[in-house]
Amino acid sequence: MKPKKIKLEEKMKLEKIFLGVTLAAVAVLAACGGAATSAAPAAGGEVRTVGLHGSPDEEYYQVQFVSGVEYWFPVYEGFKQAGNLLGVKTFYVGCTEYDANKEVEVFEQTLAKNPKGIYLSPITAEAFKEPIDRAVAQGVAIVTMASDSPESNRHGYITSDNVNEGRYAARAIAQALGGAGKVMTLRNPGQTNHDIRIDTFIATMSAEFPGIQVVADSPTNQDPDRAYSAVMTVAQMHPDLGAVFMPEASSAMGASRAAVELGGGSAKIKVMCCDVNEQILDMLQTGDMFGAINPDQGMQGWFGMLVLFTAAHPELVNPMNGKKDMGLNPTYIPYLDNGLNLVTAENAKYFYVDEYAKSLGYSSVQDMLAPGVPVR
Repeated sequence: MKPKKIKLEEKMKLEKIFLGVTLAAVAVLAACGGAATSAAPAAGGEVRTVGLHGSPDEEYYQVQFVSGVEYWFPVYEGFKQAGNLLGVKTFYVGCTEYDANKEVEVFEQTLAKNPKGIYLSPITAEAFKEPIDRAVAQGVAIVTMASDSPESNRHGYITSDNVNEGRYAARAIAQALGGAGKVMTLRNPGQTNHDIRIDTFIATMSAEFPGIQVVADSPTNQDPDRAYSAVMTVAQMHPDLGAVFMPEASSAMGASRAAVELGGGSAKIKVMCCDVNEQILDMLQTGDMFGAINPDQGMQGWFGMLVLFTAAHPELVNPMNGKKDMGLNPTYIPYLDNGLNLVTAENAKYFYVDEYAKSLGYSSVQDMLAPGVPVR
């Protein structure tokens, strides 16, 4: 059976979704009176800000688990850029561990500051339903990103399409393997968006590529050492293992190390992940990795701030749905796709966070994570 090629129509569909989201955001800005940086003279010659603009004492927080993971940094930069233009304060916080209780603890500490809004990636849906509902009842706007708590009362969810990521990865690997061979997956059980990517990958292989067998689905919980051990163990049982897919970058570092030690790197075992970091990018350029699917992090942060700001200011909009009369917040965005990129050896040079930070005038990545400087 010939492998199913990744169709141009899929890429065009993604671009249309992204364009639609961009136009929607522009429409919101226009409807609310213009650009955030516009100004007009007031009585006595004083310049005052007009248009979509918040109060300088408003605080918005981005809350993360495993906050040292590079993936989150460009997300916060997009979040901060939009916050600066809106004239509000932005902050980056989180826990360093992959631990739901620790992240909830940081969320509670942030909520105690009574911010205007929180942009949150919940490690599990269940752990955050009650805290999110309580925050919304308290009057704090909550928007989730990357991972979600869909049964909660959050005002919106922004991510790349996790189902599409799983399908895209399966089809890319199947095409590279010629439609036949053995593959394995690495997983972080319980993290909703990661489970969707892996479940979809396995389902796509089963439905579309009967010549490819998924021989293992191993839990790693974003631990490179566990990923290394899992790949080495499966490769011993299946010396003809041809590829491994995982939903994040940390596990990919361990999996690629195993592929290199087994001989051949991506020429022998094609390692593909979602998300990138400096080490992943280096391995892509040296041929030690096959590829990475990377959500558009900057747009994830930018649109997150816009949706969060709108949810925090229900007085700005009055849509034709009666929610205003019922005393309800009119902002509810159940799903907004921020788009994705396929990173390979050819374009990896564009995704280094430190170079991105320098291009924006920051002295370091840590400087990029500092609180925002709102435009007044």
